[in-house]
Amino acid sequence: MATIATFNYVQGDTGPQLRLTLTDEDTNTATDLTGATVKMHFRASGATTVLYSKTLYINQGSGEPEKGIAIVNWTTGNLDYDAGTYYGEIEVTKASGQIETIYDTIRFNLREDFA
Repeated sequence: MATIATFNYVQGDTGPQLRLTLTDEDTNTATDLTGATVKMHFRASGATTVLYSKTLYINQGSGEPEKGIAIVNWTTGNLDYDAGTYYGEIEVTKASGQIETIYDTIRFNLREDFA
């Protein structure tokens, strides 16, 4: 499994946000997210079951969708799992209804909180 990036978090955290910029690797241009929905499916390394799916924030009307920008806003409970490695799969549903899943995943290392 190829990963595009690795991020380190502590159990129970709700930040920092992740700002993703999605691009078409064939043309090296931004993926237009105008009217699109972007989800991240989160699962533990080695598992086949998705723990949850999260809709990413796209600031429609700001110029950011045309630049392929989507934001992962962590909320309470999103990172309340055992210490270990997790993966996020990004799925884009375009305004046309076409679904594109990013081949590479995002890796998350989660460690226990000290307090």
